[in-house]
Amino acid sequence: HVQLVESGGGSVQAGGSLKLSCAPSGPITSWCGMGWYRQAPGKEREWVATITRISTTTYTDSVKGRFAIFQDNDKKTLYLRMNTLKTEDTGVYSCAARPCGESNFQYWGQGTQVTVS
Repeated sequence: HVQLVESGGGSVQAGGSLKLSCAPSGPITSWCGMGWYRQAPGKEREWVATITRISTTTYTDSVKGRFAIFQDNDKKTLYLRMNTLKTEDTGVYSCAARPCGESNFQYWGQGTQVTVS
């Protein structure tokens, strides 16, 4: 049973920072990709960032230069560092995992709320 547990959300003023964490039930290196998505009220879920097993990172344009996806040295926790937050960054942030051999993310966490005012 795969579990992805996010934490670190909260309320922050525009211009502030937050760091989200995601702890998967198995080693991060067991996945070929991990990512962060977000969903704003009344909107579709939006991809935010991805990191591959070889630590290649990609970001949606709206967060480039402000957000950073990374994992800790023991490959057990995934992070999303968010700086210079904007009101449009508000939403529920979920981490996701992509098994090797799959082209899409297959597993999702419950999400953590980020509110920027």
